[in-house]
Amino acid sequence: MTHPKILFLFICLFFSITCNGKPGSTVYDVTKFGAVGDGKTLNTNAIQKAIDACSSQGGGVVLISEGIFVSGTIFLKSDVNLTISDKATLLGSTNISDYRMLDGFKDGRGSSMGYCFIGGADVKNSAISGKGTIDGNGKVLLEKNGRGKRPFLVRFVRCTGMGVTGVTMKGPAAWTVHFFECKNITAEKVIIRSGGLGNNDGFDIDSCDGVVIKDCDIDSGDDAICLKTTGPLPCRNIEVFNCRINTSQGAFKLGTESFGNFENIHIHNCKVENTRGIKLYSVDGSYLKNLRISDITIEKTTLPILLRLGSRLKTFREGDIKKPVGKIEGVVLKNISVRSATQMAILISGIPGHKIKDVSITGITVRLPGGGTQEDAGVSLAENEVDYPEVTMFGKQMPAYGMYVRHAEQITVKNVKILLDRADSRPAIVGIDLADIRIEKWKSPVTASAEPFIKLETVDKVVLAGIKSPQKPAIFLQVEGESNEIVIHGDESKIILGKDVSAKTVTFK
Repeated sequence: MTHPKILFLFICLFFSITCNGKPGSTVYDVTKFGAVGDGKTLNTNAIQKAIDACSSQGGGVVLISEGIFVSGTIFLKSDVNLTISDKATLLGSTNISDYRMLDGFKDGRGSSMGYCFIGGADVKNSAISGKGTIDGNGKVLLEKNGRGKRPFLVRFVRCTGMGVTGVTMKGPAAWTVHFFECKNITAEKVIIRSGGLGNNDGFDIDSCDGVVIKDCDIDSGDDAICLKTTGPLPCRNIEVFNCRINTSQGAFKLGTESFGNFENIHIHNCKVENTRGIKLYSVDGSYLKNLRISDITIEKTTLPILLRLGSRLKTFREGDIKKPVGKIEGVVLKNISVRSATQMAILISGIPGHKIKDVSITGITVRLPGGGTQEDAGVSLAENEVDYPEVTMFGKQMPAYGMYVRHAEQITVKNVKILLDRADSRPAIVGIDLADIRIEKWKSPVTASAEPFIKLETVDKVVLAGIKSPQKPAIFLQVEGESNEIVIHGDESKIILGKDVSAKTVTFK
């Protein structure tokens, strides 16, 4: 169900574009300003003149008509609808000197970013539309000039009431689309083909308020839809739905850069072909809250669900002051089906002294290859508190095949089904440093070794209800550390208690 605040923002955006935003009927054909669509002529000045004239005279359509129009950086102005016709391509120059910086910053790995092909700063009620193609020519651009200056394909900064509709975008030298500190943005029926060059995200929504991405087809070389906060303003009131995604990285990723907060995010009804998973991070001091992801199908992935609270605590712009460790609270993940995953189903990891809180995971089905060993079961995942957040930060070996959760409280996991192609010698569930945890209606195969089905260490107030397996495990539960109040609903199964664990810690109901 669409969040009411997001629905209201979408309605306001629709009326602002159709009634108030003045991309009107007056057409400014770029060829009338000297542009030549021969695939050779540099048309930056001619296209910019058309945009400037359109905006200064009250708005209208700037038309990229039939042909291949080469250009460097062009800047949108208010009340302009930049329309690329179905027989037109706006092609990026391969000369890096033809590109300009727009509000530069450092990304999560410290690279200087901000160059762009199409940009707009402090623009209102404008759009990019049409059935044509925007091609950044990124492969040739990088081969000729290196990776020191990599232009985004489209970049809006502090813009309001903007739309991107229908166009095909390909060949970016960096991220495909970057919205920074924008309000009331819609991207609809956009096709993105950005694979092959690395760091080619699809949509990056950065410190924005009121963004709707719907009915888009994204095949990206990096994260497909990435929410981040490189500035102090929150990223909030965001909705993504009815999208098709194929990516070598995250299908949905929050928090690679996480300086500002994340609030009221709803992602739903999307089909994902290939990905490294759904990644939810706070590592630079952000408060991530009120996030809902539902009704997602994934064909192939590495680790379907990863929540990470860390303490990297970076800043990305001059003058920003480092923040204390942030929070992750109020996350709902529901109805997620994964046909094939390679590593594990669910990983939730806070850090010592800072727990992830209030997470609900329900209706999850994941198929895994199995084959994990007892050696894998003995792996202790490093905390890596200050590392760059990524699936690979914990290594390739996982100590559980179903779920690993640590430094967390108020976690509910319900109606989970794990399928294995072959036997696995690791526990189904490992939990460390937990409080107020409920695992209900979990179904997965028994552990094919002397390892317990569930392993808990230093936990308080844990409820296990409706835990089922095709065969009764030899050891259902092992408890270590200073643990209290573990309640098992079901038959009395074999348990092992560590030397510091009281016999009264575990009760059956």
